[in-house]
Amino acid sequence: MSLETESILERRRVRRQLSFWRILAVIALTFAVGAFFLVGDTSIVDRRQIARISIEGMISEDRIFLKLLDRLGEAKNVAGVIVYINSPGGTTTGGEAVYEALRRLAEKKPVVAQFGTVAASAAYIAGLGTDHIVARGNTITGSVGVIMQWPEVSGLLDKLGVKMNEVKSGPLKANPSPFQPLDETGRALTEQMIAESHKWFVDLVRTRRQIDTASVPGLVEGRVFSGREALEYKLIDAIGGEEEAIRWLESRGVEKDLKVVDWKEDDGVGWSLTGAVAGLAADFARGFVQDFAKAISKDRTLGAYSLDGLLSVWQPSEN
Repeated sequence: MSLETESILERRRVRRQLSFWRILAVIALTFAVGAFFLVGDTSIVDRRQIARISIEGMISEDRIFLKLLDRLGEAKNVAGVIVYINSPGGTTTGGEAVYEALRRLAEKKPVVAQFGTVAASAAYIAGLGTDHIVARGNTITGSVGVIMQWPEVSGLLDKLGVKMNEVKSGPLKANPSPFQPLDETGRALTEQMIAESHKWFVDLVRTRRQIDTASVPGLVEGRVFSGREALEYKLIDAIGGEEEAIRWLESRGVEKDLKVVDWKEDDGVGWSLTGAVAGLAADFARGFVQDFAKAISKDRTLGAYSLDGLLSVWQPSEN
């Protein structure tokens, strides 16, 4: 092998070594800068803050959201919690689950509800889980009641010439059913179940709001109230928005002028430095893999490693 060839190969080895150490240096620098900013931005890691969570749309027993409420209870940097509610309701069990999770949270730190345009039925159940309720004057709230609905299509099936065959273990199984008219037994059992759930709801309002529910016009019958009416009947505590909610938190010992930070179900950043750096590393790795693939295809020095066709490359999931 000629001296010139050995010199070229040596330069290539040196260049590969330099490229390797440069990559390591970039990785180390990225982690160092990321950690500096994450620690410096104490609103993310350890700065005292007021957490804001939102309950919007139809309410159900969302396990991810319930775990979020439990994490809030353990977060030492969260001084208090604002629960923004803008929902027409949802399932009764969903409202019950959120209520119970908010009660666990309220045992650890001050929790206030801020009602938006509407906070009715199961959404009002959720609001009862907090220790203070603020609503706009024109907020629609209340609707203390339970409903069960289903279609009955037996007449339509008869017109279409479709007959449903059925074998069941007893007369109360699948009763009521959309495929046959509701009989008296099915109606009586359904009404009994609805009445039991309704009693639970009314008792919850009585206990949490410390009011005589029978003295509130239309409450037991399921009517809705404006925010001003709800205040008059003590279904809520104050008229206002987030500023009023913050004032209440401050009256409960939460420090003044704390930043309000949104906590969301899909937020992986903010709960810990480890999680934040992991997210940063994932973003870096994603970009690095893409750049490295391009370098392989272009750099003749790395030509021995370039392959045509499929490549098996690890990439962090975006989900």
